[in-house]
Amino acid sequence: MHSFPAYRAAALSVRQSAPDPGGTVSQDMSEDGVLAVLELLAAGAPAQEYEVLAERVRSAGAGPEHLDRLGSAIQLGLSIRTWTERQKQREAGMSALVDTARDLATPHDLDTLLKVILRRARLLLAVDMSYIGLYDEGERYVSIRAADGHTTALNVGLRLPGGTGLGSAVMANPSPFWTPDYLADERIQHSGEIDYVVKAEGLQAILAVPLSRGASPFGTLYVAERKVRHFTTDEIALLSSLSDLASVAIEKAELLDRTTALVAELEQHSTRVEAGLRSAQELSDAQHRLIQLVLGDCDLDTLARASATELGAAVQVCAANGTVLTSAGLLRPAGEGAGGAEEAACAGGADGDRAPDPIESLLVPAAMDAHAAREPVALAGGLWAVPISAGTGSNLGTLLLRPDRPDAVQDERLLRLVAQVMAVQLLVESSRTAIAEGQVRDDFLADLLASPQRPPHQLEQHARRLGINLGKPHVVVVARPEGDARGKMAIWASSYAHRLSGLKSMHNGCAVLLLPGSDAGCAGRAVSAELSPLLGHPVTVSSAGPVAGPASVHHGFQEALRCLDAMTSLGVIGRSASVRELGFLGVLLSDNHDVEGFVDSVIGPVIDYDQQRFTDLTRTLETYFEAGGSPTNAAKKLHVHPNTVARRLERISELLGPQWQQPERALEVQLALRVFRVRHSLRMRDRAGPGADGGAPKAQET
Repeated sequence: MHSFPAYRAAALSVRQSAPDPGGTVSQDMSEDGVLAVLELLAAGAPAQEYEVLAERVRSAGAGPEHLDRLGSAIQLGLSIRTWTERQKQREAGMSALVDTARDLATPHDLDTLLKVILRRARLLLAVDMSYIGLYDEGERYVSIRAADGHTTALNVGLRLPGGTGLGSAVMANPSPFWTPDYLADERIQHSGEIDYVVKAEGLQAILAVPLSRGASPFGTLYVAERKVRHFTTDEIALLSSLSDLASVAIEKAELLDRTTALVAELEQHSTRVEAGLRSAQELSDAQHRLIQLVLGDCDLDTLARASATELGAAVQVCAANGTVLTSAGLLRPAGEGAGGAEEAACAGGADGDRAPDPIESLLVPAAMDAHAAREPVALAGGLWAVPISAGTGSNLGTLLLRPDRPDAVQDERLLRLVAQVMAVQLLVESSRTAIAEGQVRDDFLADLLASPQRPPHQLEQHARRLGINLGKPHVVVVARPEGDARGKMAIWASSYAHRLSGLKSMHNGCAVLLLPGSDAGCAGRAVSAELSPLLGHPVTVSSAGPVAGPASVHHGFQEALRCLDAMTSLGVIGRSASVRELGFLGVLLSDNHDVEGFVDSVIGPVIDYDQQRFTDLTRTLETYFEAGGSPTNAAKKLHVHPNTVARRLERISELLGPQWQQPERALEVQLALRVFRVRHSLRMRDRAGPGADGGAPKAQET
């Protein structure tokens, strides 16, 4: 504890014991007391020293007037002392604020900066806790972003309900707002959620100041005390100054974060661009190497091996008709092929007993998908199929490949590049490969189907050069997809014709096949069974034949087209039928109107039986239908016993089969009987002259 000076105490003691004529001693004592106040003030003595001084002067016997003067001096000294202390506090606060500004000027990310601001706020105002709430413009709510001095995890991340708490008041009217006891303050619009957190933290006094960007607040800076406290104007001003500095620093930190993110994005973009440039350069180098091989007059085998090296994969080059032109590396198919032998056997071809190549079952759907999409297609089992084409709609073949490593991801640009180089090589070798042969065979079938045709002898010579024997029976099959085939039909037709040693052509979106064989219905059903699952939608298939010779191919094609139109009119799309299978409609649709063949196919066994046994089953059959299917009425018309008619009908069932009385079959039987009777009557009239009986004597069957 400070004490006033010793000489001033001694003077007071002497004057207290000496006589005082005229009040001179009291006056001196008063003056010495004022000087003592000044000395205490200069020494920075605490407030209690001033009380000690007043008590000693009073004990020395000073009068009231002089005591009043001393009291005034003491009050003035205490005021000067208080003002001095406040000045020192302000200087300390400003010094701390300068240090804070220096800290905030250092580049920080936003989260680190908020921690620096909150730590400085606690030190400046010597409070228990500080925290910051920021406004999210996108989500349109205020949440507590960071805190310092908190004792629970409830504060950080708390979303403040709108219109409640100190923050809402500060955001609505951007100015400081404080309360000595938050929970007891009725001026505040309380929220149960906020009050719960305040109770958990044990907070009472809270001061909130706005964080502003220009005139628009974007958040709130809070300081809180865990006891009742009245914040002074200097403290409020100091925290407001800190919030101004913090607002600028936060804005700079957000700008720095955005800039950093943009720089990172630009770096990633630059990395991608550099990688793209390197990839483009590698593609250019690979194209240069492969083109140099083509220009150097290499063969397809050499190009395939070079392509396998560039791709890091086993490759196989196939022509449009499925012929494997060359391979480099081991290309294992994903599954065994199925089909091919059964179709060939059904069509009666020479290769009916040929075992199918397993790669064919893989190539056909893969080639169809790749050429339909006009881009590389990833297949099951790590395989890729790449279309080889020269211009729109030109199918030169398919490139199949399997990467050396199962997890390798193929660059589709490199696949297209290799396919383009392959197309160039195949075009160069077109006169020596199966591509030219396939195109020539397609053109030859187009010539056979055309009208008018080229001279027959030219077509026969051309057929012999291609190894085709038109003297053997063939069938014509026309397949029409009932959906979007997108070029898949041509791919499949080429492969199918190649497998069965036939010919193919495309006509108005339909696949036209000329296949070795004699059973048109069986050939059509085989085509429908294979093609419909591959396309994923129904296919209408018509067939005609057998045909032999160049001229008959054209007629068979026309019959198959008319059969296709008839199937459409009858509403049997998505099915398979031949001209012969259409029965009497087939007779009407055919060019040669094979009436005799129709009659033989329907009631031929009955006619032959009558001719061989001299019976009258044909007439019995006619009378049976004329009698409305009644054996009794038929017996009356024939003048025989009903049992005789019954026995004849049993014989007819043995000859025609048990289904001859079904409505559809019965109609064909009646039509055949009518045609047979008319033809027979006309022939007998021509032989016997006018008036001759058209009937033929027959022995009665008993």
